[in-house]
Amino acid sequence: MENTTLYIKNMVCPRCIKMVRQVLEQQGLDVADVGLGKAMLNASPGEEQTAAIAKALEAEGFLLLDDKRHQLVEGIKNFVVETVHYGDLEELNENFSSLLAQRLQKDYHQLSKLFSEVENTTIEQYIIHQKIERVKELLMYGELTLSEISYKLGYSSVAHLSGQFKKVTGLTPSQFRQLKESVRKPLDKI
Repeated sequence: MENTTLYIKNMVCPRCIKMVRQVLEQQGLDVADVGLGKAMLNASPGEEQTAAIAKALEAEGFLLLDDKRHQLVEGIKNFVVETVHYGDLEELNENFSSLLAQRLQKDYHQLSKLFSEVENTTIEQYIIHQKIERVKELLMYGELTLSEISYKLGYSSVAHLSGQFKKVTGLTPSQFRQLKESVRKPLDKI
């Protein structure tokens, strides 16, 4: 039996992992592991079964990726989401570009060029947008000060975070905190 890795777009959270596992098991597949952006199977599905998997995943808002370029871009996105939303940026000893190149075992310049071609934005802009969404989330919880949020997300200062936040949202963090309704974006729409 041959192991197979499926690459899946729009997986952004632990709930997505659970849902993809459920969809694959409902398709009768022997699932070894599921992580953000990919699923490891203990056997290779046939062509018909792959089409059924793609259809079932699509019904749940996911997309099965078969193109290597898109798989790599999705790997970049998943790394950024994992790091920004579920990691500890304050403990990051290396810059994002080094970590990304190391994780995906590719030259950063090559990754950056590919990402820009496919997504029409830079990796840096994608990281900034993910960080701002995380800031919005933390502001809405109201448990941390802006200084604590700044430190948690690896910003050099509160002023740097505030400037970036205003540039992206048009609001200061204080103005955002005062809003009654949520203006957050789903992670898969960033």
